[in-house]
Amino acid sequence: MSFDPNPKTRELLARLGAFMEAHVYPNEERYAREVADGDRWQPVPLIEELKGKARAAGLWNLFLPDSDLGAGLTNLEYAPLCETMGRVLWAPEVFNCSAPDTGNMEVLVRYGTEAQKRDWLAPLLEGRIRSCFAMTEPAVASSDATNIESAIRRDGDDYVINGRKWWSSGANDPRCKLFIFMGKTDPDHPDRHRQQSMIIVPRETPGVTVLRHLPVFGYDDAPHGHGEVLFQNVRVPASNMLLGEGRGFEIAQGRLGPGRIHHCMRLIGQAERALEKMCQRTKSRVAFGRPVADQTVTLERIANARIMIDQTRLLVLNAAHMMDTVGNKAAAKEIAMIKVAAPNMACQVIDWAIQAHGGGGVSDDFGLAKAYAAARTLRLADGPDEVHRNQIGRLELKQYN
Repeated sequence: MSFDPNPKTRELLARLGAFMEAHVYPNEERYAREVADGDRWQPVPLIEELKGKARAAGLWNLFLPDSDLGAGLTNLEYAPLCETMGRVLWAPEVFNCSAPDTGNMEVLVRYGTEAQKRDWLAPLLEGRIRSCFAMTEPAVASSDATNIESAIRRDGDDYVINGRKWWSSGANDPRCKLFIFMGKTDPDHPDRHRQQSMIIVPRETPGVTVLRHLPVFGYDDAPHGHGEVLFQNVRVPASNMLLGEGRGFEIAQGRLGPGRIHHCMRLIGQAERALEKMCQRTKSRVAFGRPVADQTVTLERIANARIMIDQTRLLVLNAAHMMDTVGNKAAAKEIAMIKVAAPNMACQVIDWAIQAHGGGGVSDDFGLAKAYAAARTLRLADGPDEVHRNQIGRLELKQYN
């Protein structure tokens, strides 16, 4: 099986790479200045400016396999594009390809009614609004989604929602107009995977309160951020239910498969960028009479970084291929494998790059500290390493029954 990009992907890669060189890499310092100036929780002018350029260049909504609403790419075709965008943490938003909006759009494409698509999917695809996925809860171990305690109770033509969520990415963003909320409609159902449902909650609904933003290793990730959100007697129409009562776990599995591929490819982009910075830094710095790049420990780390990045990329491309050919369920082991491999690889490569930069590596001058914080977070987000390893082990043992 060859994972070389096909002509369609190569053409898009060339255009995307040219866009990154012309508009993204030269503006990294401008982005940092604009986020730091004034109210950090307002949209960044640079991003809004570049969105128009990306859309005009035909580099918009590149995800969405099996849908004519995106670029018509499979997961395998999208993967190298996602890696390229991931080289700069904020770049995916420029192309309307950032989390959690991509996952929420996929949910609406797959499971939404025509009215839900009209009201919420259309403005998301146009980049006019942003969204939030509200699943994790502070009171329970949310690595087991069946633990979720939030309640979704039917009351006539409405549902009434109560619960507290956190690490709800995008909740603090003023452009966030909807939450996709996961809670229990039938906590006593004998099948614990049929207790949960997902429902659309408009951001401005009475009873929705964003309590605070949650920093990640001190980074607030403004203006997007991660929030703790309280839902108190939030009433929404019954028509806001996604797919039907008891289908929430099913939707979550459908949503998280592609999302994990996207996270892993972006992490490979971050690792590649870190390795580039490490090579450039060590070639330009002299210690003990010779370039740092000539030190054996540096050569060993550079070599190991290259091996680890390429190994992980092949794992991710294989998982993407399997998702396209046999589906998410059959590719469950491969998806779990990359979700463990990619964040651990990125953490190690970025850590070596930090070490090569000396004191500068832990500053904000080179972007490595924030990249490390983001990579380390992804050992928890979309399922912690431990859960994925357990799943991989069980699926491996299944062959010997």
